[in-house]
Amino acid sequence: MHEEQLYRAALDGETETVGRLLASGADPDKASEGEDGGLPLCAAAARDREEVATVLLEAGAEVDGREDGGWTALLWAAANGSDHTARVLVGAGAEVDVTNDVGDTPLTLAARRGALGVVQVLLEAGAAPEKYDGDGDTPLEIAVDWVGVHLESALLDQVEQEGWEYVVVRQHAHDGTELVTVTGRSADGSETEQVQAQRGHAAIATLLEDAAGVYTPAERLVARAVAHRDIDADAETWWIVADALGKRADEETYEALARLCVSEDAREREFGVDAIAQFGFAEGEKPYLERTLPLLQKMVTTESNPQVLRSVLSALGHQGDPRALPYVLDMIERPGHKRTMTDAIALADVLPPDHEEGLALLIGMSRDEETEVRDWATAGLAGLSADTPEIRQALADRLTDADLRTVAEATRGLAARGDERAAQGRERVLAEADDEDVRGLVTE
Repeated sequence: MHEEQLYRAALDGETETVGRLLASGADPDKASEGEDGGLPLCAAAARDREEVATVLLEAGAEVDGREDGGWTALLWAAANGSDHTARVLVGAGAEVDVTNDVGDTPLTLAARRGALGVVQVLLEAGAAPEKYDGDGDTPLEIAVDWVGVHLESALLDQVEQEGWEYVVVRQHAHDGTELVTVTGRSADGSETEQVQAQRGHAAIATLLEDAAGVYTPAERLVARAVAHRDIDADAETWWIVADALGKRADEETYEALARLCVSEDAREREFGVDAIAQFGFAEGEKPYLERTLPLLQKMVTTESNPQVLRSVLSALGHQGDPRALPYVLDMIERPGHKRTMTDAIALADVLPPDHEEGLALLIGMSRDEETEVRDWATAGLAGLSADTPEIRQALADRLTDADLRTVAEATRGLAARGDERAAQGRERVLAEADDEDVRGLVTE
């Protein structure tokens, strides 16, 4: 009886119930019986019940325990796009290249699903990108096959039955990719069926090409990025492609991106700027700086699209060169310019220690009404090499900020300058902040 209760509680994400059942003697590695039964850890992984998975593992659940068909929890997590639980399982030592009875691997399952977050977890953990599934397909081949497929139609083909009604729902998954759900229902409502997939195949293909050393023409990669610009939650595919191109650091790719920066299409110009911004950067080396900086400086005066200009501003900051300062100031002080965190980041990145006008502007941003602007401006002040009474006071003023990340950044800046007021900020952050990243800023 305990086994069925534990499985159901794990499936439903009832962490307290799982803990109570384990405390009363339920075996975390005993599968419940029946058609819908199985191992509790696999149930948690299938539904991305991260907290439940953690409790089960702490209670001694076998991380690579197998259900019928050779399915492990990590295989279930990959098949269902459960990226949070996949990270927990990998951290607990799950075998990342495990196969089920038909030869599926976590990476092939995640590639087919379009589960970008799971693929990232698996690659970080050393999963083999060249390992075939039972059909003889690699994860890369699977992902490439799905790029450009009309996802809704493909899912409908899997469940379509005569006389049924279907509903398509689109939302974003944890990893930022679009999650498409197709639910079918019989005419009398007695039967239902649901299938899902994520629109992460283009980003996954790019990651796998990079991991496998496969060269893909820049034009094809750019097409992937542009096609997903308004689909992903935070332009995940866009930035993965930009990073892949930026790491190439070769003349051919640089020239292709430079041409994009003068394209007639604003979206292509935006991508060109974003990709060229950190092109070739490695261990402090910036081999294309002397060509990129003039290109961006020219765009400050020739570009009219606000979104492209925002990318130009960010790219100027990435160069980290004081020669960009006049252009950064020009952009962020233009009449009607809407202040964002990019202003603070770019200004801090190119600000020399003795520039009074720029410093006064950054200090003013640290008092902005927008939390993100204050946070990044404060972080910029904290990271400056200069140490003046004005900088210290601006940082001290943020110790009472409503945003604890801003308080932590101010604390970090004061501590780096040996200012005793840092103790006040540290005490507040440790007492009030739950975010480990924020706490880490004051305990480093």
